[in-house]
Amino acid sequence: MTPNVHAVGPGVDPEALLTALGEVVDPELGIDILNLGLVCTVEVAGEAVAVEMTLTTPGCPLHASIADAVESRVARVEGVGTVDVMVVWDPPWTPESTSERARRALGFR
Repeated sequence: MTPNVHAVGPGVDPEALLTALGEVVDPELGIDILNLGLVCTVEVAGEAVAVEMTLTTPGCPLHASIADAVESRVARVEGVGTVDVMVVWDPPWTPESTSERARRALGFR
């Protein structure tokens, strides 16, 4: 699932943001958060970036570390001034949210 990237006016390159998000790997599953379907939306307003994401389960013990990794990686994208990462539970994550590659790696068919 490719997240919706909404940019208001000139600013940060949306493709650079997607590349950065694709470099954040869930440490338990070994798959990046884009292929896992964890990123819901990315909003860009000038230099401000807001990432809305979910996790595979509300009790995920790596909640803070994954959100911190997203913030850290997005902050390194050229032109980004501020990053706000919001973890949401609606819509809930399901295996159908993942890419075909992730489904194969996780054993879902």
